[in-house]
Amino acid sequence: MYYQKPDPVNLQNHLIFINSLANLQIKQKWLKQLSLTGPLPDIKSAFMAQILQKKKRKKKKKQNPLTDYLTYIGLRVLIIFLSIFDINTNLRIACFLGRLLWKYYHRGRERAINNLRTSFPEKSEEWIRKTGERSFEHLVMLANDILFTPRLVNKSNWRDYSCYKNVERAKWLMQEGRGLLMVAAHYSNFEILGYILGLFGFNIYSIARPLDNRFINNYIYNIRGRLGQNIINKKGASKMMNEIASTGATLCFIADQDAGKKGIFVDFFGRKASTYKSIGLLAVINNIPVGVGYSRRVGNQFYFEIGVQRIIFPDEWKDKKDPLKWLTAEYTRAIEEFIREDPSQYWWLHRRWKHRPKEEINSQIKNK
Repeated sequence: MYYQKPDPVNLQNHLIFINSLANLQIKQKWLKQLSLTGPLPDIKSAFMAQILQKKKRKKKKKQNPLTDYLTYIGLRVLIIFLSIFDINTNLRIACFLGRLLWKYYHRGRERAINNLRTSFPEKSEEWIRKTGERSFEHLVMLANDILFTPRLVNKSNWRDYSCYKNVERAKWLMQEGRGLLMVAAHYSNFEILGYILGLFGFNIYSIARPLDNRFINNYIYNIRGRLGQNIINKKGASKMMNEIASTGATLCFIADQDAGKKGIFVDFFGRKASTYKSIGLLAVINNIPVGVGYSRRVGNQFYFEIGVQRIIFPDEWKDKKDPLKWLTAEYTRAIEEFIREDPSQYWWLHRRWKHRPKEEINSQIKNK
């Protein structure tokens, strides 16, 4: 397609026009041409940096069905082997494997250390490393929990494995069937939240990203849905969420994932973090309260404190200038609060602060 150069009203308009083009090569060509006409304003530097830093998305690696199936078989054999031991022995093994992961997964360890240093600048290096290592232990213990929760927890013994804090109001909201959005984070055993709710027959839907290995994915989905927890594929969830919310069901989200350049940037441990708009939009449009829940492991046991940190009601955001951003910042703040109570149970290795806001990028360019 041929693109005609717009009338030269000013250079800034040229740059805005160029940035709107879909073809990366054409963008670079026009920027190069404009640069020959003289110095450009600061806005050019920002656009140039964004364009030149843009990488082509790697093609998704095609899964090998045979390799995937053999991996799945290996997992099932491992589960049979671990079933020989009691849960506490398996958790001790998980802690040992977590320490090995900390020692040999260099990239993940460095990312966790950097995230902890930035989030807790007042803490010592020894505390940061101990907290990071412990977070890896919790990560492997979670894998153990997912596999063995259905074998351990049922309606007759759930009190042996959990205690509850500030959950009554959220429980009544779910029972009334007027709709509720529950958000959690990659913290401790977040999977048991959905399992417990399903165990007692609450009408809940959990949004989840499917695993690449379809055999393991189907196995894990079967565990999650065994007692009535409905799992929605994250890729197609946007088309279904409004319809489900209108039925008065409870929608559950993991709300601490990086949302890319198009997310809402709100404060999280002193830094701007890109956060998905969908949760806030769903709540604001449908006037649905948002609950912030967590599960916290006690010691190295298969025992959890399950709590609700905060419930945000529509009356709280209706008079705000920007209800969507306020709500997103508010539930993110509540997530940070419960993480701070025991930071070692958070997934510090994941890239929560991967994308940066435009203002921060522009500021860095100007300072160079």
